Parts: sequence; structure tokens; C-alpha cells
Amino acid sequence: MCALNFLITIRVWLKRDSGQYWPSIYHTMSSPCSAMAYHHDSRRIFVGQDNGAIMEFHISEDFNKMNFVKTYPAHQNRVSAITFCLTSEWVISTGHDKCVSWMCTRSGSMLGRHYFTSWASCLQYDHETRYAFVGDYSGQITLLKLEQNTCSVITTLKGHEGSITSLWWDPVQRLLFSGASDHSIIMWDIGGRKGRTLLLQGHHDKVQAICYIQLTRQLVSCSADGGIAVWNMDISREEAPQWLESDSCQKCEQPFFWNIKQMWDTKTLGLRQHHCRKCGQAVCGKCSTKRSSYPIMGFEFQVRVCDSCFESIKDEDRTSLATFHEGKHNISHMSMDISRGLMVTCGSDRIVKIWDMTPVVGCSLATGFSSR
Repeated sequence: MCALNFLITIRVWLKRDSGQYWPSIYHTMSSPCSAMAYHHDSRRIFVGQDNGAIMEFHISEDFNKMNFVKTYPAHQNRVSAITFCLTSEWVISTGHDKCVSWMCTRSGSMLGRHYFTSWASCLQYDHETRYAFVGDYSGQITLLKLEQNTCSVITTLKGHEGSITSLWWDPVQRLLFSGASDHSIIMWDIGGRKGRTLLLQGHHDKVQAICYIQLTRQLVSCSADGGIAVWNMDISREEAPQWLESDSCQKCEQPFFWNIKQMWDTKTLGLRQHHCRKCGQAVCGKCSTKRSSYPIMGFEFQVRVCDSCFESIKDEDRTSLATFHEGKHNISHMSMDISRGLMVTCGSDRIVKIWDMTPVVGCSLATGFSSR
């Protein structure tokens, strides 16, 4: 089990006979560590730093020795995300110099760079197609096709109202999940029904990390306030409607405050515009006095709905489709060992926690698992 110390060291923690984890080895870094990728089969660790460099290490089979391999001059500023592709021997990374870079691990040389208008904050990579998904601080996700020395932009995905903080790519169902500082998660159907999106709202702070468990069709998400949510994605969910625009309430037809002509003609004051989260219609406050959760559309909290939609929502429609748990520390990073049902969270409190998630994510993951 590997973890980052966010000061100046990288450490390997091993579980002792006492059941406690203790550091086995460590390496002192010249610059604070900001990102890490660990390749289990080859026991290679790639550590991104605040100075833009990526350092590669190889861990011995007994996890008691760490050998430095090489340094990659990947970025001019803080490294935000790293992934390693063994088949092509590429290390791909994003950074606060507003670029994604891919380098050859055999030669250590730079293969290519692509620049964005905002800091590149997170990264996912499809090894088969060489597609890279890059989230940035503007709230946009860019899909790139990486080649040996060049790349092409396939499309951009826009749906978040805040910076992209986390991405997860499921190559089996070809689904992309994104978490953002707007406290929401969006599922993008990249493979089948292109353009289809599902919105999930169940966090009170920015979503810091996500992991989709394809076997049980569950999504695990963690937020900065320590909230942990496990979403049931093995059901037919409804896509949230696009918000409609109108100069007057689409229920009572009273003008909104910018509709000067209708206000003059009817001798009435304009009203503030709102939107029903269930039907998407533009409505005034008097026609949307109710609040309701609607989990099948991803709204685990109570949201504004128009009065007619409120009447159409049955009690069983309000049954939660997610479970919520308290991490009890500010979660800045999360990683899951899906085969054993273990989750690791790191917090700004410098504490690393290891969670047994098998009671939450299903017993099918617990084959050969011994309780921690």
C-alpha cells in the first residue's frame, strides 16, 4: 500500500503483524509532492511535484527497497495528475502550466504537449484508443486523441458550473464520470447514447474524488467536507431537463422583471425567474413554492420544483438511491482497491485512513478478503 506525504517525502506503508501500518521505506523529495500514479504489476511509482518534474521509482518485491529510476521534465508548474500506460511506455500528466504532456518512459524524452486556456486539473486515459480526458479549472472536459508526437481534439464536454476536480473513466461501459467544485457529479455516456448526461447532487462541498465499480454498478464519491457517497447506478435514471428560457412564467404567464413591454401592457411588476428541476420550465416564485428530493434524477437534496411537478412526485419517488457516510476528515484524495473492497482517503489533516467498504459496495467483492 503506497501513500504520499504532502511535505517532502514519499513513503511505503506496510501492515505489520500487529494489524497496524508502519512506514517501511521513504525517499526525500526536493519539492513538495502533488500527484502520484502507482502501477501495481510492475511496482513502478511516478510522483509529480510542485516544480513540474515527475520522478519515477521502482519498488522491490518485498516493498522494503525503493530505487530511483529517472526524472521527467514534464511541466513548468505544479503537476496535477499522472497516469502510466505500460503497453506504450508513456507517462501522461497534466499541470498548472495549462497543458497535458506525454513522455516516453524508455528514453525519458518529451513526445508531445497540448495547451489549454485554464489550469489542467485532472486526467483519465483510455489505453486501447489512446483517448485522454482532461478536466480544467474552467469547468470544461476536453477529449484528446494522443499520437506519437501530436494530438487532436475530439470534443469538449460542458456541463459543470465550477472547476473539474476529479474524473473516472470506465472503459467497459464507456462511461465518464466527472466531479467538480460545484458540488455535483455528471455521468457522460461516451460510448452508446452520445451526449446523454446524468446529474448527481448529494454533496455539500466540492467533489474531490470518484471511483466507479463496474462489477456492482456503484459510484463512490468523496467531498472536501469529509462526505462519502455510494450511488446506485444499476437502475434506469432520468436525465435532468435543460432549463427553458421565457420572458414570462410558463405556468401563470406573469412577466419576468426584464419583460418591460408586458409589464407596461398589464400594469404589473415583473417577477424573478426560477426553474423547476423536474420539468425545466421557467417559473415564478409563486408557482414554485415547493421543494422536493427526486433521486431518480440525481437530486438527493430538496430542490425547487413547480407546484404541478410536486403533486406528481409520489412518496416512493423520494426514496434515496445513495448511501451517505462521514469520513471525519477533509478528504483531498481517495483511491480504491476494488478487488478487496478497500478504500484509502488522504486528508489535509495529514491523516491517511483505510476503509473496509465491503459492507457498502457488496459482498461479491469480498472473495478472499479478511477484515481490516
